Amino acid sequence: MKAVTAGHKRIKHLRLPEFADAKSYWDPIQNVEVVRILAGEYYVTHCEEMITTVLGSCISVCIRDTAIHIGGMNHFMLPEENRPSGDDSPRRLTADAAYGSYAMERLINCILKYGGRRENLEIKIFGGGRIIGGMTDIGQQNIAFVRGYLRTEHLAVVAEDVGGDLPRRMAYLPVTGRVLVKKLRNIRSETIVKQERVYRDDLRRVSTQGGEVELFGDFG
Repeated sequence: MKAVTAGHKRIKHLRLPEFADAKSYWDPIQNVEVVRILAGEYYVTHCEEMITTVLGSCISVCIRDTAIHIGGMNHFMLPEENRPSGDDSPRRLTADAAYGSYAMERLINCILKYGGRRENLEIKIFGGGRIIGGMTDIGQQNIAFVRGYLRTEHLAVVAEDVGGDLPRRMAYLPVTGRVLVKKLRNIRSETIVKQERVYRDDLRRVSTQGGEVELFGDFG
């Protein structure tokens, strides 16, 4: 078992209250603490941490305040939730965060809550690949959604890597704004396709039947 470093303890102590219990691991190559998020999750930090995820047709938006160096990343599966007309029942947190509109609101509002200012926000978007052939291009719908959302909110995108036919593994360091992206091939793509199909079906079933969906599947 690896010893827990002093830096590891310090970062956990300094985390924002909402994310104090987030699981993480030490990356000796990047020399940084890493928090991994899955579909339906987001993470915000003002510490020197790296946030990582794997994207197929999903989108991750990286946002930070360039003045006070607080920022984070989300990971959403579908643009918006299709709910029956007149359905104003409470939305469960775990299901909501899988949809773009809620994922964007939560990420931006959390950054603003801790001192960020809209005029200082730096935004980068990733994902939206067409990795499931012969089906509706969910990735392109996600790309169109997030671009439209940001235009409506008058927020500019400074960098992006979206579309294509390969999934991505990406990592984001909010303090510096640095992003690392790697395209994935072969068996990794097949795994992500399978997970996204199952997860999307679960979300649609929850949307029509009500209830809660667990967002803890491993994309490998």
